[in-house]
Amino acid sequence: MTTPIRSASESRDTAPQPQGLTIKISTDMGRVQATCPHQSGLIYAVPGDRSWVCTDELRPAHAMAGFFRELIALKDPRVESLMQQWGLYYRSLPLESEAVEGEAGS
Repeated sequence: MTTPIRSASESRDTAPQPQGLTIKISTDMGRVQATCPHQSGLIYAVPGDRSWVCTDELRPAHAMAGFFRELIALKDPRVESLMQQWGLYYRSLPLESEAVEGEAGS
């Protein structure tokens, strides 16, 4: 359980920001809010050249998985170093359809 942190200047009527990862979906975009006591930000996922294939509900997952897959594929030492500094690692996983096809061929 987390306890919201309020500054002395905050009004008691202001709802605290949710901590952790919050996904909000609308018909034109998905927003992933990442908030902790030390950082807060929003990642927007909108239809793009590579993200239009998924439903509105799944677009954030599609865009983030594809983005990280391609970012890692760059093999840029600056990206690798930055990700290590933040303790972020990404590994592509087989799709459910690929796992079923692999089992059928066994």
